[in-house]
Amino acid sequence: MPGKGKQGKPLVFRLLDRVEVVGNALPHPASIFAMLALAVALLSAAAAGLGLSATHPTTGEAIKVRTLLAGEGLRWIFENVDDNFVRFPPLGLVLVAMIGIGVAEGSGLISALIRALVLAAPRRLVTPAVVTAGVVSHVASDAGYVILIPLGATVFLALGRHPLAGLAAAFAGVSAGFGANLLIASVDPVLAGLSESAARILDPTIVISPAVNLYFTFVSALLVVFLGSWITERLVEPRLGKYPGIETAPPLERLSSEEKRGLLAAGLTFLASAAVLALGVVPAGGILRTPGQGVLHSAFFRGLITAIMILFLLPGIVYGIAVGKTRKDKDVIKQMTDAMGHMASYIVLVFFAAQFVAFFSYSNIGVILAVHGAEFLRNLSLTGVTLVVAFVVLSAFINLFMGSASAKWAIMAPVFVPMFMLLGYHPALTQAAFRIGDSVTNVVTPMMSYFALIVAFAQKYDQRYGIGTIISTMLPYTFFFGLAWTALLSLWFLLGLPLGPDGPLRYAMP
Repeated sequence: MPGKGKQGKPLVFRLLDRVEVVGNALPHPASIFAMLALAVALLSAAAAGLGLSATHPTTGEAIKVRTLLAGEGLRWIFENVDDNFVRFPPLGLVLVAMIGIGVAEGSGLISALIRALVLAAPRRLVTPAVVTAGVVSHVASDAGYVILIPLGATVFLALGRHPLAGLAAAFAGVSAGFGANLLIASVDPVLAGLSESAARILDPTIVISPAVNLYFTFVSALLVVFLGSWITERLVEPRLGKYPGIETAPPLERLSSEEKRGLLAAGLTFLASAAVLALGVVPAGGILRTPGQGVLHSAFFRGLITAIMILFLLPGIVYGIAVGKTRKDKDVIKQMTDAMGHMASYIVLVFFAAQFVAFFSYSNIGVILAVHGAEFLRNLSLTGVTLVVAFVVLSAFINLFMGSASAKWAIMAPVFVPMFMLLGYHPALTQAAFRIGDSVTNVVTPMMSYFALIVAFAQKYDQRYGIGTIISTMLPYTFFFGLAWTALLSLWFLLGLPLGPDGPLRYAMP
């Protein structure tokens, strides 16, 4: 380890400790989001007064800052406080999922599953398994945030390890590794569609497949799993030390014959439920397929959170009945109610986080920063690896201010895809570079939609954990993922390897 100080701690640990202390010395996270919302309102007024603006790269229209402190802005705030809250994407997803998860947890199913996993799995493979599950969870859109991240913390706690390390490993796989996957993920068709639209500014016949980055994202997934496991075990866990909190791990006694029967019944219920859902989405005429659309654009994937609720709810009910913990409908409702009760602090936190994100979006400050950042990079006249690295850095920086990958790419693609094409680079390369930058800073920016949820998950184990705790814990992932992943793309570029099917590096104007 580099440079140990007087306290015997490596320098990097002491720096991260300082980040945590400073961050957690701030007010309650809900208060921080409230103050950030106020700061955005003041900044919008100042920026509007200075005439800050940009030109939209696609429409050519002027984008001006909209002040929140003038008449129109104040009326918008007054009318939209409730909409900002209830339409905040993670809120509905989390609460709907908790209906099913609450039953699975209250019936004892999740505890039994964790015990079975911990008792059977080799300890050395637990960390890679958690990170891998996070990477693969991208296939199911945002489900990894809601389910896998708290599960990672619970598994680590059951093993006698620090739960925050398990949370960090899962968060790294789900969010810092967002641009990596072993399969085609739900975001791939969205990004490919935006890349194709931007590319057709120059080439009206070009087609960009959702698999255009598949080779690169597959290898990237292996990198993320290896690096995420190494960071967790060599940096994050040693820094966290022994968990001092009051949350206790699930008991690790061997499963009773009753519990084994319950798990078997729950497993059969899960398989039967999954089979019914599959019949609705796999056949071309399935009831959950949108006519004329592929599987990734089906009602099933748009309403995936409903499937997740069902796949926890039904096995949870069956398990509870099998072990005698669920005897009537009131028991199920109580399990749901108890789960919702634990979400109270999260709901309050989300109220203020939603206002902050909505204020920032309304003001247009994020969009203007993105456009000016794009113009700055274009004016540098870079080429080759230097251009690729600079674009990754710019994407990572813009990601600190704009949480949505599709929203960022909708602004950036019309500028950079044609720019790279004119320099002789295929849109597949531009999109791959964007995905790296868009991923690595997800875990350290409060602008990421699920950041408030991660804070709430952490506070289950210690109420003192705050934004500073999360940022200081996740900074090593941002640094090493960014460095290694950018190096991988640079090497890929120098070797001239295709990024995916129909995803070459080079492009020649027709």
